[in-house]
Amino acid sequence: MTAPIKMIATDLDGTLLRDDKTVSDRNINAIKQAIESGIIVVIASARPPRAVKSIYQTLGLDTIQINYNGAAHYDIHNDTFTKHLPLDPAFVRSIVDLAREVDSEVCVSLEVMDKWYTDRVDDSLPIETSKHFSPDKLSHLDDLFEEPVTKLMLLAPTDRLEKVHTAVRDSFGNQIAIHMSDEHLIQIVDPSVDKEHSVRDLAGYYEIPRENVMCIGDAQNDEGMIKWAGIGIAVGNAWPDTKQAADHVVSSNEQDGVAEAIEKFALPTTTV
Repeated sequence: MTAPIKMIATDLDGTLLRDDKTVSDRNINAIKQAIESGIIVVIASARPPRAVKSIYQTLGLDTIQINYNGAAHYDIHNDTFTKHLPLDPAFVRSIVDLAREVDSEVCVSLEVMDKWYTDRVDDSLPIETSKHFSPDKLSHLDDLFEEPVTKLMLLAPTDRLEKVHTAVRDSFGNQIAIHMSDEHLIQIVDPSVDKEHSVRDLAGYYEIPRENVMCIGDAQNDEGMIKWAGIGIAVGNAWPDTKQAADHVVSSNEQDGVAEAIEKFALPTTTV
Protein backbone atom coordinates (compact mmCIF):
# COMPACT_ATOMS: atom_id res chain seq x y z
CA MET A 1 0.00 0.00 0.00
CA THR A 2 1.27 3.50 -0.91
CA ALA A 3 2.23 5.63 2.10
CA PRO A 4 -0.20 8.51 2.75
CA ILE A 5 0.92 11.90 1.46
CA LYS A 6 1.67 14.38 4.23
CA MET A 7 3.64 16.97 2.25
CA ILE A 8 3.32 18.26 -1.33
CA ALA A 9 6.01 20.34 -3.06
CA THR A 10 4.98 21.85 -6.38
CA ASP A 11 6.74 23.93 -8.99
CA LEU A 12 4.96 27.04 -10.28
CA ASP A 13 5.66 27.99 -13.90
CA GLY A 14 4.57 25.27 -16.28
CA THR A 15 3.18 23.20 -13.42
CA LEU A 16 0.74 24.83 -10.98
CA LEU A 17 0.34 27.94 -13.15
CA ARG A 18 -1.41 27.91 -16.48
CA ASP A 19 0.33 29.46 -19.47
CA ASP A 20 -1.27 32.83 -18.65
CA LYS A 21 0.34 32.58 -15.17
CA THR A 22 -2.92 32.18 -13.29
CA VAL A 23 -4.00 29.37 -10.95
CA SER A 24 -7.17 27.54 -11.94
CA ASP A 25 -10.07 27.25 -9.52
CA ARG A 26 -9.69 23.48 -9.51
CA ASN A 27 -6.02 23.74 -8.52
CA ILE A 28 -6.83 26.28 -5.81
CA ASN A 29 -9.58 24.08 -4.40
CA ALA A 30 -7.43 20.94 -4.47
CA ILE A 31 -4.61 22.66 -2.60
CA LYS A 32 -7.01 24.09 -0.03
CA GLN A 33 -8.53 20.63 0.44
CA ALA A 34 -5.05 19.24 0.99
CA ILE A 35 -4.28 21.91 3.59
CA GLU A 36 -7.59 21.31 5.37
CA SER A 37 -6.75 17.60 5.56
CA GLY A 38 -3.46 18.42 7.30
CA ILE A 39 -1.09 18.13 4.34
CA ILE A 40 1.86 20.54 4.24
CA VAL A 41 1.97 22.34 0.86
CA VAL A 42 5.21 23.99 -0.25
CA ILE A 43 6.03 26.02 -3.36
CA ALA A 44 9.40 25.07 -4.94
CA SER A 45 10.19 27.62 -7.61
CA ALA A 46 12.99 29.38 -9.46
CA ARG A 47 11.17 32.65 -8.71
CA PRO A 48 12.21 35.20 -6.09
CA PRO A 49 9.97 35.75 -3.05
CA ARG A 50 8.39 38.91 -4.44
CA ALA A 51 7.12 36.97 -7.48
CA VAL A 52 5.57 34.25 -5.30
CA LYS A 53 3.84 36.42 -2.68
CA SER A 54 0.51 36.87 -4.46
CA ILE A 55 0.28 33.15 -5.26
CA TYR A 56 0.91 32.25 -1.60
CA GLN A 57 -1.87 34.60 -0.60
CA THR A 58 -4.27 33.14 -3.19
CA LEU A 59 -3.60 29.62 -1.96
CA GLY A 60 -3.71 30.52 1.74
CA LEU A 61 -0.26 29.07 2.40
CA ASP A 62 1.77 29.63 5.56
CA THR A 63 4.75 27.39 4.82
CA ILE A 64 8.36 28.27 4.09
CA GLN A 65 8.86 28.73 0.37
CA ILE A 66 11.72 27.43 -1.78
CA ASN A 67 13.06 30.17 -4.06
CA TYR A 68 15.74 30.39 -6.74
CA ASN A 69 15.64 26.59 -7.24
CA GLY A 70 16.67 26.22 -3.61
CA ALA A 71 19.36 28.89 -3.30
CA ALA A 72 17.12 30.52 -0.69
CA HIS A 73 14.27 29.58 1.63
CA TYR A 74 11.97 32.41 2.63
CA ASP A 75 9.62 32.72 5.60
CA ILE A 76 7.00 35.15 4.30
CA HIS A 77 5.37 35.75 7.70
CA ASN A 78 8.58 36.81 9.42
CA ASP A 79 10.05 38.38 6.25
CA THR A 80 13.29 36.46 6.75
CA PHE A 81 15.45 34.08 4.76
CA THR A 82 15.90 30.84 6.65
CA LYS A 83 18.50 29.59 4.16
CA HIS A 84 20.79 31.36 1.68
CA LEU A 85 23.46 29.77 -0.53
CA PRO A 86 24.93 32.63 -2.60
CA LEU A 87 27.85 32.77 -5.03
CA ASP A 88 30.90 34.97 -4.48
CA PRO A 89 30.45 38.20 -6.50
CA ALA A 90 33.99 38.14 -7.95
CA PHE A 91 33.44 34.57 -9.12
CA VAL A 92 30.12 35.54 -10.73
CA ARG A 93 31.88 38.40 -12.52
CA SER A 94 34.31 35.90 -14.07
CA ILE A 95 31.36 33.86 -15.40
CA VAL A 96 29.76 37.00 -16.83
CA ASP A 97 33.02 38.08 -18.47
CA LEU A 98 33.27 34.73 -20.23
CA ALA A 99 29.63 34.85 -21.31
CA ARG A 100 30.05 38.33 -22.77
CA GLU A 101 33.24 37.21 -24.50
CA VAL A 102 31.29 34.44 -26.24
CA ASP A 103 28.28 36.67 -26.96
CA SER A 104 28.63 40.39 -26.31
CA GLU A 105 24.85 40.85 -26.40
CA VAL A 106 23.94 38.22 -23.80
CA CYS A 107 21.72 39.73 -21.12
CA VAL A 108 22.96 39.54 -17.54
CA SER A 109 20.67 39.63 -14.51
CA LEU A 110 21.56 39.06 -10.88
CA GLU A 111 19.21 38.15 -8.06
CA VAL A 112 20.59 39.33 -4.72
CA MET A 113 18.31 38.05 -1.96
CA ASP A 114 14.99 39.52 -3.14
CA LYS A 115 16.42 42.22 -5.42
CA TRP A 116 17.11 42.33 -9.16
CA TYR A 117 20.28 43.90 -10.58
CA THR A 118 21.09 44.24 -14.29
CA ASP A 119 22.96 46.45 -16.73
CA ARG A 120 20.16 46.39 -19.31
CA VAL A 121 16.68 45.01 -19.88
CA ASP A 122 15.75 43.35 -23.18
CA ASP A 123 11.97 43.15 -23.55
CA SER A 124 12.34 40.44 -26.20
CA LEU A 125 13.83 38.13 -23.54
CA PRO A 126 11.33 38.27 -20.68
CA ILE A 127 11.60 36.55 -17.33
CA GLU A 128 8.80 36.44 -14.80
CA THR A 129 10.51 39.11 -12.69
CA SER A 130 10.83 41.53 -15.62
CA LYS A 131 7.13 41.17 -16.48
CA HIS A 132 6.01 42.51 -13.12
CA PHE A 133 8.93 44.36 -11.53
CA SER A 134 11.53 46.95 -12.46
CA PRO A 135 15.21 46.42 -11.63
CA ASP A 136 16.26 47.45 -8.14
CA LYS A 137 19.58 48.46 -9.67
CA LEU A 138 20.10 49.32 -13.34
CA SER A 139 23.74 50.21 -13.66
CA HIS A 140 27.05 49.59 -15.39
CA LEU A 141 28.27 46.03 -15.07
CA ASP A 142 31.16 47.16 -12.85
CA ASP A 143 28.70 48.37 -10.20
CA LEU A 144 26.70 45.15 -9.89
CA PHE A 145 29.11 42.79 -8.17
CA GLU A 146 29.31 44.22 -4.67
CA GLU A 147 27.22 41.66 -2.77
CA PRO A 148 26.94 37.85 -2.68
CA VAL A 149 24.80 36.72 -5.64
CA THR A 150 21.83 34.44 -5.01
CA LYS A 151 21.33 33.61 -8.68
CA LEU A 152 22.91 34.62 -11.99
CA MET A 153 20.73 34.61 -15.10
CA LEU A 154 22.06 34.72 -18.66
CA LEU A 155 19.55 35.35 -21.44
CA ALA A 156 19.78 35.17 -25.23
CA PRO A 157 17.87 33.67 -28.16
CA THR A 158 18.09 29.88 -28.09
CA ASP A 159 20.57 29.51 -30.98
CA ARG A 160 23.03 31.93 -29.34
CA LEU A 161 22.50 30.81 -25.78
CA GLU A 162 23.68 27.27 -26.51
CA LYS A 163 27.20 28.56 -27.22
CA VAL A 164 27.21 30.51 -23.97
CA HIS A 165 25.88 27.50 -22.07
CA THR A 166 28.61 25.24 -23.46
CA ALA A 167 31.39 27.70 -22.71
CA VAL A 168 30.24 28.34 -19.13
CA ARG A 169 29.71 24.64 -18.43
CA ASP A 170 33.11 23.66 -19.87
CA SER A 171 35.00 26.41 -18.03
CA PHE A 172 33.36 26.26 -14.60
CA GLY A 173 32.14 22.67 -14.43
CA ASN A 174 31.36 21.52 -10.90
CA GLN A 175 31.92 25.00 -9.43
CA ILE A 176 28.34 25.89 -10.34
CA ALA A 177 24.91 24.35 -10.89
CA ILE A 178 23.18 25.27 -14.15
CA HIS A 179 19.41 25.02 -14.36
CA MET A 180 17.20 25.54 -17.43
CA SER A 181 13.45 26.01 -17.31
CA ASP A 182 13.13 28.22 -20.42
CA GLU A 183 14.96 27.85 -23.72
CA HIS A 184 16.24 31.45 -23.66
CA LEU A 185 17.41 31.41 -20.03
CA ILE A 186 20.33 29.88 -18.11
CA GLN A 187 20.11 30.05 -14.31
CA ILE A 188 23.35 29.65 -12.37
CA VAL A 189 23.57 29.02 -8.65
CA ASP A 190 25.86 27.49 -6.05
CA PRO A 191 26.63 23.82 -6.89
CA SER A 192 24.96 22.60 -3.72
CA VAL A 193 21.64 24.15 -4.80
CA ASP A 194 18.89 21.82 -6.00
CA LYS A 195 15.17 21.60 -5.35
CA GLU A 196 15.77 18.05 -4.14
CA HIS A 197 18.01 19.25 -1.31
CA SER A 198 15.54 21.97 -0.38
CA VAL A 199 12.51 19.67 -0.33
CA ARG A 200 14.48 17.19 1.75
CA ASP A 201 15.44 19.97 4.19
CA LEU A 202 11.86 21.17 4.56
CA ALA A 203 10.54 17.64 4.92
CA GLY A 204 12.97 17.29 7.82
CA TYR A 205 11.89 20.63 9.25
CA TYR A 206 8.22 19.58 9.12
CA GLU A 207 9.13 16.05 10.28
CA ILE A 208 7.69 14.36 7.18
CA PRO A 209 9.35 11.11 6.00
CA ARG A 210 10.40 10.87 2.36
CA GLU A 211 7.80 8.24 1.54
CA ASN A 212 5.06 10.67 2.59
CA VAL A 213 6.21 13.43 0.22
CA MET A 214 4.82 14.10 -3.27
CA CYS A 215 6.65 16.42 -5.68
CA ILE A 216 5.19 17.86 -8.89
CA GLY A 217 7.06 19.58 -11.73
CA ASP A 218 7.63 20.03 -15.44
CA ALA A 219 11.26 20.83 -16.18
CA GLN A 220 14.90 19.86 -15.70
CA ASN A 221 15.18 21.85 -12.48
CA ASP A 222 12.36 19.74 -10.97
CA GLU A 223 13.83 16.32 -11.73
CA GLY A 224 15.84 15.98 -8.52
CA MET A 225 12.87 16.48 -6.24
CA ILE A 226 10.64 14.31 -8.44
CA LYS A 227 13.12 11.42 -8.22
CA TRP A 228 13.60 11.89 -4.46
CA ALA A 229 9.92 12.03 -3.48
CA GLY A 230 7.86 9.10 -2.32
CA ILE A 231 5.63 9.92 -5.29
CA GLY A 232 7.14 11.94 -8.15
CA ILE A 233 4.72 13.57 -10.59
CA ALA A 234 5.31 15.18 -13.99
CA VAL A 235 2.59 17.23 -15.63
CA GLY A 236 1.63 16.35 -19.20
CA ASN A 237 3.52 19.28 -20.72
CA ALA A 238 6.76 18.33 -18.94
CA TRP A 239 10.08 17.86 -20.69
CA PRO A 240 10.61 14.25 -21.90
CA ASP A 241 13.42 13.60 -19.40
CA THR A 242 11.26 14.97 -16.59
CA LYS A 243 8.44 12.60 -17.48
CA GLN A 244 10.97 9.77 -17.50
CA ALA A 245 12.05 10.72 -13.97
CA ALA A 246 8.49 10.64 -12.61
CA ASP A 247 6.48 7.82 -11.11
CA HIS A 248 3.32 9.16 -12.74
CA VAL A 249 2.39 11.62 -15.48
CA VAL A 250 -0.83 13.61 -15.08
CA SER A 251 -2.61 16.14 -17.27
CA SER A 252 -0.88 19.33 -18.39
CA ASN A 253 -0.67 22.64 -16.55
CA GLU A 254 -3.50 23.85 -18.79
CA GLN A 255 -5.67 20.91 -17.72
CA ASP A 256 -5.30 21.11 -13.92
CA GLY A 257 -2.55 18.51 -13.64
CA VAL A 258 -1.67 19.52 -10.08
CA ALA A 259 -5.27 19.10 -8.94
CA GLU A 260 -5.41 15.73 -10.67
CA ALA A 261 -2.29 14.59 -8.82
CA ILE A 262 -3.62 15.77 -5.46
CA GLU A 263 -7.01 14.15 -6.03
CA LYS A 264 -5.54 10.84 -7.19
CA PHE A 265 -2.59 10.44 -4.84
CA ALA A 266 -3.02 12.74 -1.84
CA LEU A 267 -6.79 12.76 -1.41
CA PRO A 268 -7.68 9.20 -2.44
CA THR A 269 -11.31 9.52 -1.33
CA THR A 270 -11.91 12.39 -3.75
CA THR A 271 -13.59 11.49 -7.02
CA VAL A 272 -11.83 12.92 -10.07
